[in-house]
Amino acid sequence: MVPGGAVLSRRSAVRGLTSAATALTLAGCATLLPIPPGADPQAGAAQPLTVLVATTRRPVGGAHARPWFGPERTRGNTVTLARARLRPRDGDLPVSGVADFTVISVEPAPQLAGRFEETRGHDVLLYVHGYNQTFEQAVVDAARLTQGIGFAGQTVVFSWPSRGSLFDYGYDRQSATQSRDALVHVIEDLLAAEPTGRVNLVAHSVGTMVTTEALRDLYSKRGAYAADRVGAIVLASPDIDMDAFTAAIPQMGPLVAKITVITAIDDRALTVSQIVNGGTVRVGAAQKAQLERLGLLVIDGSLKGWGVLNHDLFLSNAGIRQEIHDALGGCRGFWGCGMLTPAER
Repeated sequence: MVPGGAVLSRRSAVRGLTSAATALTLAGCATLLPIPPGADPQAGAAQPLTVLVATTRRPVGGAHARPWFGPERTRGNTVTLARARLRPRDGDLPVSGVADFTVISVEPAPQLAGRFEETRGHDVLLYVHGYNQTFEQAVVDAARLTQGIGFAGQTVVFSWPSRGSLFDYGYDRQSATQSRDALVHVIEDLLAAEPTGRVNLVAHSVGTMVTTEALRDLYSKRGAYAADRVGAIVLASPDIDMDAFTAAIPQMGPLVAKITVITAIDDRALTVSQIVNGGTVRVGAAQKAQLERLGLLVIDGSLKGWGVLNHDLFLSNAGIRQEIHDALGGCRGFWGCGMLTPAER
């Protein structure tokens, strides 16, 4: 059960930098819309989307209107559940090739409590946002990711209390850390929603830290069950201490084989994070070979960004979106499903 029971939930936005990934079916491969060779995963008109939301943010004004949920933390990490509906914005696609979305409604979804009934019969993409994100933008970026990689299952957003400000990095990291147990419970509830397909996780920036810790705890508690039911794991621009990450890997068992890391040596947001965190190398800026020695698949986005920070390549770069699509559709973590191991690459 989600800690503290299920409460109402909503969304709130200001995009910073988020994460990417998709899901696997009961057979182990992702529910993805087909993309012709060489085509952009974003090609074609964006469609309206509904995403589910689980958040440890405190509601604002009873969560009846924007911003629904703000940066404050719920007492006891109570998880709020909701259903958000989005439609694509009018006009041409932006430079990134990924359509933007507008949240048109957010509804309480107490019936999701404990079992996430609406995910039954679907593969799941669980998205965990990063630093400097309001709730609404986290929902919007989840929709952009869903469409950008052609994911056709049920998308769920886990939104922890970020202040949505460049100057509140310390608050955000602490909020993410405090939300770890809540994230573990959300994953457990998704895994329990039989007959759901694979539960796949995508995390971005600081969100990768809480996701990694949650997966380590999950494997410690659930062992082979978690290893079998969790699908692909994508860590986009991980803002994690490399030493701490290396120490955590042996405690994640078979889940390690399912991890794909998106890195970039010119990720300027991680350069700043390294300075703030005492000069420790961040996983998202580590050398590719160093990560591959840990048994991870690595997508190197170095020198592929067009923005100032180069911290959201999983959304802004069409080539990397295609690689994510291919990796997830190729059953990452189940060798023999068309994927090459890190050694073979």
